[in-house]
Amino acid sequence: MTNEHENEQANPTEPKVKVEVKGHVLVITFNRPHKYNALDPESFKLLAKAFYRLEHEHNLRVGILQAAGDNFSSGLELDKWAPIFAKGIDFTFEDDELDPFSVEGAGFTKPLICAAQGLCYTSGLELLLNTDIRIATANTRFSQLEVKRGIYACRGGTIRLPKEIGWSNAQRYLLTGDEFTAEQALNWGMIQEIVPQESLHLRALELAEKVAKAAPLGVQASLRSSKLARKHSQELAFAHVSDDMAELMTSKDAKEGVMSFLERREAKFIGE
Repeated sequence: MTNEHENEQANPTEPKVKVEVKGHVLVITFNRPHKYNALDPESFKLLAKAFYRLEHEHNLRVGILQAAGDNFSSGLELDKWAPIFAKGIDFTFEDDELDPFSVEGAGFTKPLICAAQGLCYTSGLELLLNTDIRIATANTRFSQLEVKRGIYACRGGTIRLPKEIGWSNAQRYLLTGDEFTAEQALNWGMIQEIVPQESLHLRALELAEKVAKAAPLGVQASLRSSKLARKHSQELAFAHVSDDMAELMTSKDAKEGVMSFLERREAKFIGE
């Protein structure tokens, strides 16, 4: 969506996407509140680099995708993308980048938590749909409004939204471009919690730290199994369970899990 309003001047010294490490958590923050956190090509590249970092740095166990200001994202800044799209939708990625939508490539093996507020439109919603745990404020408004712009949701919206909220619910909003609310999203299971805006980012970090505290190899195996079942079939996921468990049981973390149980203490996992 092209942002139609601006409420402040941009600070040229501020990065468009902030990336911070907090323990084992990588916090990725859209930082264009004056543009309703619309995604321009530069922001997209910064996001792709941040996801590559999360995927490949051993110390990082979970990511958070959030936004500064009153809105998560109004979507693509179409006037900046129009010349690119005119040549065909061709997202190319460098060796240190991963597709934030997981349309190109294998996708992510580490979990992502999304915290949304205000507008969560078009590419913003598609990014949320490519995360694993989602929370939102009560005033969050979701929309795949591409059909109102003469296009359609081409980065996963038409594929993931029906799986999240049901076929007819999804078509009701994909085909009209209408908004739906946080309360609807919660009832459908698309988001897991509605959180006050003042504690949104804190709650996201609390959830991320819970994930990071668990055994990283176990978390990644659990996520991988879930994604196999969802993307392919339950049969394929079941076929991998035995081998995955056998491999996990030889890890240092599995041994630590057993010892912590026997010694009645909290486990300390290292991801090995």
